[in-house]
Amino acid sequence: MKTFTDTTGRTWDIVVNVDTIKRVRDLTKISLLEIVEPGNALVDRLASDVILVCDVLFAVVKPQADERKVSDTDFGRSLSGDVIDQATTALLEELIDFFPSRRRAILRQAWAKVLSVKTRLEDKAEQEARTILADPRLEDQLMAALSGGSSGNSPASSASAPGN
Repeated sequence: MKTFTDTTGRTWDIVVNVDTIKRVRDLTKISLLEIVEPGNALVDRLASDVILVCDVLFAVVKPQADERKVSDTDFGRSLSGDVIDQATTALLEELIDFFPSRRRAILRQAWAKVLSVKTRLEDKAEQEARTILADPRLEDQLMAALSGGSSGNSPASSASAPGN
């Protein structure tokens, strides 16, 4: 069992079993079993659609939410920032643990690869943003744009980015 703590300090248990998979399917029309289908996009969808992952998470924890009298709206309000990443990771790791050992080993390997690529992409994007923000021309371009004197080169354009 995995857990995550929301922004209000509530700890939620992530348990994936047949009942959970059925409840998620019934409430969200998402089959968590898609994760093992060749060429599935479930992990990508969960990683890129915050609303979808929050809906799936709420369906997973619904018995706890009902017990605590937490509505789906209140639950959604308690998810932001790093909590969403932590909850998504807990969900996917628990889902991987649901499967038999042979399939689980392959899914763990795939999940490790996804995390590795995601980290490299985030590092690259952060470095590119830092490079653009460190460019001394950026302030002049922003001043020109904000004063209405823009020459058409926006600070975000690839033509104005250093190294292009």
